[in-house]
Amino acid sequence: MYHKKLSEFPQDFLWGSASAAYQIEGAWDADGKGPSVWDDYVKIPGKTFKGSNGEVAVDHYNRYKEDVALMAEAGLKAYRFSVAWSRVLPKGTGEVNEAGLQFYDDLIDELLAHDIEPVVTIYHWDLPAALQEKYQGWEDRQIVEDFTDYSEVLFKRFNGRVKYWVSLNEQNVFTSHGYMMAVHPPNISDQKRMYTANHHAFLANAATIKRFRELGIEGKIGPSYAYSPTYALDSDPLNQLAAENNREMNEHLWMDVYTRGEYPKVALKFLASIDALPEMTEADTALLKEGTPDFMGLNYYQTNTVAHNPHDGVGAGKANYSGEKGSSSESGVPGMYKQVHNAKVEQTNWDWDIDPTGLRIALRRIQSRYNLPILITENGLGEYDTLEDDLAIHDDYRIRYINNHLIAIQEAITDGVDVIGYCTWSFTDLLSWLNGYQKRYGFVYVDRDETDQKELARYKKDSFYWYKKVIENNAPFPKYD
Repeated sequence: MYHKKLSEFPQDFLWGSASAAYQIEGAWDADGKGPSVWDDYVKIPGKTFKGSNGEVAVDHYNRYKEDVALMAEAGLKAYRFSVAWSRVLPKGTGEVNEAGLQFYDDLIDELLAHDIEPVVTIYHWDLPAALQEKYQGWEDRQIVEDFTDYSEVLFKRFNGRVKYWVSLNEQNVFTSHGYMMAVHPPNISDQKRMYTANHHAFLANAATIKRFRELGIEGKIGPSYAYSPTYALDSDPLNQLAAENNREMNEHLWMDVYTRGEYPKVALKFLASIDALPEMTEADTALLKEGTPDFMGLNYYQTNTVAHNPHDGVGAGKANYSGEKGSSSESGVPGMYKQVHNAKVEQTNWDWDIDPTGLRIALRRIQSRYNLPILITENGLGEYDTLEDDLAIHDDYRIRYINNHLIAIQEAITDGVDVIGYCTWSFTDLLSWLNGYQKRYGFVYVDRDETDQKELARYKKDSFYWYKKVIENNAPFPKYD
């Protein structure tokens, strides 16, 4: 719908930014920290851009006070960060590493001292390597108990100081990329193992939320889902059916289980047809219904356009991790759908669709189907940035991208969607998992690359000053064409 006047953002709206421990902290083995699966995975030749890794990352572990001071200067109301499980429990279970836990204590205190709301992500992909070695991590049901016990350590330590908790970050990504596509740890390509690991992640998420409530922890908790709303390529009924297939498998499958404790019937039928149905018990069903979230965390970057795909059609395609525009290829699930190019929107250098209206659609669909408050836990633009001779970074493309997405959020709020906050990805530049340090997301430029960490100096981009004004005004600027 078109609105003659847009509603204002709530006065207590959480204007923030987000990060993940492995991508920013560095100090990968400092102060008793144990290795994670990512510490091991990046050592496999050819898996990351130019062999980049997070051993130093952007050294946030040692520079967090400098980074928080910059956040305060920008006027941030919230900062979402993740805890490295193996920094707190080096072996995944057992004795707590007090030095590791103290780092997060100090970070939270620093944020609160600057009136910045800490939003804690319990798990952002860096499983302790010890648990992968002991019982294959997410493939074993033991992970449910171990993850819940780890969460309890954090709940008890940070209770009263942390009001917003994200239980799992992008479960759909770490399971599909790690167990289906073999581009994340544990480097496996097996549908049945993927959906088994995924089911255990659902159980761990629900068990952790249940424990949160049993302990009487103050605040709210929910998972963060990487949601790319589905479009059909056109009005061809077969393409419309492909879109329905994609919604069932890549939207409803995940968020229905989170919020309703139930797998969609279409998804169950399909998983059974490919012999990928995980073992489910009555106790599982009961637990999933007990551990529903207080809010839906939404990571939004792009939409997903699909067409029909016969059984002899497109399978796994090529992703763009190089930043060479147009180097990706179609991918799909034979007999279900295939992802195709959307000529109606622009693409980034990494072939991600730029679609602010898609964010409004995502918010509307979540509100309509699940009727939960929504915390936008990630949204941003990864691009090449240039540090000029005068140490300026002119990233007008990022300003345009984020501003237009903020207008879409405001439109969704006017539509009636309950949006409680917005966290950009990210505040400082960071390691972009498989893409190295060339793909930059931050408002603050960190001077390093894949081969040279240099001085890791911080420089404010144009977008830093722009976001500061947005927060001051509690509103975006007019739409950028």
